[in-house]
Amino acid sequence: MTTAGTVGWRDRVPARDATVVARLKAAGGILLGKTNTPEFTWSDETDNDVYGRTSNPWDLERTPGGSSGGAAAIVAAGGSPFDIGSDTGDSIRQPAHVCGIAGLKPTSGRVPRTGHWPGFEGLFQSFTQLGPLARRVEDLELLLPIIAGPDGEDPHVAPVELAHPAAVRVERLRVVTFGDNGIRRPPPATIEAVRAAAHAFEALGAEVEEQVPPGLEEAWEVWDGLIRADGFAWLERLISGAGTPGFGSYETRDWVTRGEPLRADALTALIERADAIRGRLLVWLGGVDLIVCPAMPRPAIRHGESSKAWFGDTYSDVHNLTGWPAAVVRGGTSPEGLPIGVQLVGPPWREDIVLAGARVVEAASGGWIRPPI
Repeated sequence: MTTAGTVGWRDRVPARDATVVARLKAAGGILLGKTNTPEFTWSDETDNDVYGRTSNPWDLERTPGGSSGGAAAIVAAGGSPFDIGSDTGDSIRQPAHVCGIAGLKPTSGRVPRTGHWPGFEGLFQSFTQLGPLARRVEDLELLLPIIAGPDGEDPHVAPVELAHPAAVRVERLRVVTFGDNGIRRPPPATIEAVRAAAHAFEALGAEVEEQVPPGLEEAWEVWDGLIRADGFAWLERLISGAGTPGFGSYETRDWVTRGEPLRADALTALIERADAIRGRLLVWLGGVDLIVCPAMPRPAIRHGESSKAWFGDTYSDVHNLTGWPAAVVRGGTSPEGLPIGVQLVGPPWREDIVLAGARVVEAASGGWIRPPI
């Protein structure tokens, strides 16, 4: 990330490439350009005071999501074969969903964040993972091995071998599916897209059961609480350190001004709750290979509406807390003609299962189709 969409970094040029960029170049990748992001990635819309607003190629009056909205928009429109995004709170998966492409958030600790913001430092570093966005799942499969693995600098990346999706026996998978998490009910078209995805697994012989994972609302509340824990002092430090005069984006300003720091005892209690939730969900996951559910409860929203609609992220932010791998692929179309993404979540380090599952949904739905732009 170069400017981070903030005025103080308008002319910033990093001294070196981020690890993921260097690895892509070494593998023969050609850098076509850089794509837009909300200020310091902190919005469900891609708009900032440096480069302005990015629109959704399906409807220019709507957002391509955030924070990797510029990446998703250019890939969906056919301007680039792939891009790399970051995901602290669904920032790969949400743009993939609203733009109708495929996106992967790998397991926490899979891909180095060296040279990226957010980096690998801090209380909630484990929430952030870098991953690919592309029009087809096969391209995600190609890109992940290139960017994954330790770089000797990000201290949280583990040397865990990648398994290949082609070796996954879909007919042996135990799949749990739900269309409504009980927190925010999606519209019928989203529920139907998830149901169609589940039927595709059943048709291939997989064992499919309808069930909502336990404790999703608490998991989301803890994720949200940790993000806010210091009253957004971390975000204020970034803005000040960049030399930006005030908060450029209305959403960044809104987040910071309503932040109240926690007492130390409340913070440690919240961290304990986070670990307890991760443990309980891992126990539950012991009998499950794959979760098939909505990416978000709504399709692309209109510009300026993200502050009213962000609570829909309860379907996706929970897996920034767990650290589990998750992919989104287009599974249907809304009555307004907008893409609907289906989310696939797997056990830690099993991106192979997630990607194999994403291929099943892509084959059933047709995956990416060219937008009208």
